[in-house]
Amino acid sequence: MSEIRLAAEPRNEFGKGAARRARRAGFVPGVVYGHGHAPVHLNLPGHDLMMALKTPNALLVVPIEGKDEFVLPKAVQREAIKRSIEHVDLLLVKRGEKVTVEIPVLTEGELAPGGNLLEHVLNALPVEAEATHLPESVTVSVEGLEAGASILAGDIALPKGTTLAVEADTVVLQVIGAQASQADADEAAADEAAAEA
Repeated sequence: MSEIRLAAEPRNEFGKGAARRARRAGFVPGVVYGHGHAPVHLNLPGHDLMMALKTPNALLVVPIEGKDEFVLPKAVQREAIKRSIEHVDLLLVKRGEKVTVEIPVLTEGELAPGGNLLEHVLNALPVEAEATHLPESVTVSVEGLEAGASILAGDIALPKGTTLAVEADTVVLQVIGAQASQADADEAAADEAAAEA
């Protein structure tokens, strides 16, 4: 995963009024914490941050006290209607450090014929990986799976250097059999009653 550089500025004003002014100027208020450092308050460029956060677990590089530091998005607050970013919490990480993140589970292939449904029990898989080499996602083949089949966390091939941060027997995906409609059930019951008469 490549790192994304953001031209953040130190934030010296606090409170709702200051946050509104920052957002009007195109910035998103944020705070960086971790590694025993006192929290560092920043204004981040709104559009660049929004684009960066389209990548799950984006590794960001921001200037803190004159030095470029790696950070990961930890919590993103969005405006309820417009979904614009209101505030972001960032976690300070170091090269070589292991971190736990959730990566999206993608599927490929077709289920066995018969109208079966694929249920995502987990949409994202908790994994541990080196902070500067986080996988963007994992892809799982569901080709030919039939009703009742399930894929466990331990069945999923992970990228090199990545380990599970969840029990191996945790169900991630399962195939559910096609449900007969109520009309079909009523018809079957009527046929059964007619046969008995």
